[in-house]
Amino acid sequence: MPRFSANLSMLFTEVPFLDRFERAAQAGFEAVEFMFPYAHSPQEIKARLDATGLKAVLHNLPAGDWEGGDRGIACDPARVAEFRAGVARGVAYATTLGVPQLNCLAGKAPVGADDALLRRTFVDNLRFAAAALHQAGLRLLVEPINRYDIPGFYLQRTAQALSVLDEVGAPNAFVQYDIYHAQRTEGELAATLAQHLARIGHIQIADNPGRHEPGSGEINYRFLFQHLDRIGYQGWVGAEYRPASTTEAGLGWRAALCR
Repeated sequence: MPRFSANLSMLFTEVPFLDRFERAAQAGFEAVEFMFPYAHSPQEIKARLDATGLKAVLHNLPAGDWEGGDRGIACDPARVAEFRAGVARGVAYATTLGVPQLNCLAGKAPVGADDALLRRTFVDNLRFAAAALHQAGLRLLVEPINRYDIPGFYLQRTAQALSVLDEVGAPNAFVQYDIYHAQRTEGELAATLAQHLARIGHIQIADNPGRHEPGSGEINYRFLFQHLDRIGYQGWVGAEYRPASTTEAGLGWRAALCR
């Protein structure tokens, strides 16, 4: 069965961020991931990883002003310098924390922007990021996100992500495949995973509707977990969902769906 990492940006959120590491370890997770570590020093976070024995497997590059509505800035022609400065910061955190891969959020397309310019900006920024991450021994990920949760998000479909990565041409650049977003946008989950497995660097999960625990909605996660084993997926699967009640109360999905 897959190895699951707890996304601390969505699980155990009833306690402060640094206290979520212990809760994740107590709940039986061996790894964690999070959207943004930058509110804390890398030394603070590393101390929590060391104390719990958890492995950090993923975080995002800086993505602009999240509280102000940004959802990434990598496609924005007016913010190239800001994006590239953030790459260095992301690499510094990942190096200290032992994180092997960083996710780059494309962001929302600025209103009225030329699509060719957005594409060129995104590709150029990804080339820059991939080169910097390669020097540090890291992988770069890009994540399609559905247009319902984030209207106007630039990167929405698997085929679009693969086309962008083809143009980037970096051997350390992969797709982050979020099953929840893919279900809302395009479906064909099992076939897409099998066809593009070699280009998928990380998988995340939540059910639909509601983005709650696996098993709470329409996605057949028992089948998909077995499918990941059959096709030979070796990476982590990030539990990135909104618990319907408390995190601990909803964790029965691991035993129920992984038999």
